Amino acid sequence: MRIQYQQPMIQPSYADRLHAPLPSFRDVMRLMWTGGFRGRVEDADRIPVLRRGLVPVTPQDTAITWVGHATYLVRIAGAAVLTDPVWSARIPGVPRRLTPPGVAFSELPPIDAVVISHNHYDHLDAPTVLRLPRATPVLVPAGLGRWFRRRGFTAVVELDWWQSAQVAGLTFDFAPARHWSRRGPRDTCRSLWGSWVISGPNHRVYHAGDSGYGPHFAEIARRYANIDVAMVPIGAYDPRWFMKPVHMDPEEAVQAVADLGAEHAATMHWGTFVLTREPVTEPLNRVRKAWREAGRDPERLWDLAIGESRVLES
Repeated sequence: MRIQYQQPMIQPSYADRLHAPLPSFRDVMRLMWTGGFRGRVEDADRIPVLRRGLVPVTPQDTAITWVGHATYLVRIAGAAVLTDPVWSARIPGVPRRLTPPGVAFSELPPIDAVVISHNHYDHLDAPTVLRLPRATPVLVPAGLGRWFRRRGFTAVVELDWWQSAQVAGLTFDFAPARHWSRRGPRDTCRSLWGSWVISGPNHRVYHAGDSGYGPHFAEIARRYANIDVAMVPIGAYDPRWFMKPVHMDPEEAVQAVADLGAEHAATMHWGTFVLTREPVTEPLNRVRKAWREAGRDPERLWDLAIGESRVLES
């Protein structure tokens, strides 16, 4: 398999890419004194789950399947791509998973590429990653390649913002996001964070990773026209004073899809882990309302159940 890419500039820290200062000790203490991140899970049984297996697709079609959280299986141009794969029942620092993965790991097709948006534990899950064959091509933000190479992966591509790679007949472009990175006490912003544009001969999809709202969405649209589906996060936004710089709320997610010029929005980053204070089904209700109030075609909002697939036909 041939992989073509540009080597990212080596940089000891990416803190200069932050769009707002990270929370101070005083901010964290204020958050703890006002309730911390305790989310409401009373209506967790209303999170839609639809585990009926993968729908068949032709090499000319594109299908996306929501596995849960920010994990999607994208089947495009005959290739299978995983985004931010997390199959674990638990990740560090948060309660047990609310809903099962929408697709059993054993039911996955052979994976042609994995894309990682950043290194937070709910997007980079070591137990899941280590279930993959070590020859699987993995595309990661600049500064994160060493983590994979140390675990035996042999086809690791590191990209800076606006750089690209060709894998499995697809083009992968790494684009900005408003977020940050850290896995331990000493590696804050030592690797980059971002979003992915995945292009095949017939369709183009976008995975936002984690991001606050900002003008980068419009810039992505200028560089990558005709996005068919934008997978956007709609959860983990409360309290707003704390989360706004790095996580969109549902209304901002709808605006981001408009800025991207995407034909369809596919929701994610809700209903799997309790990360913040909002009730667990509130993101879905709010994104539906915002989409309707924006005058968008309801058929173009893919508010998927966990395990549900949608297909773009050529």
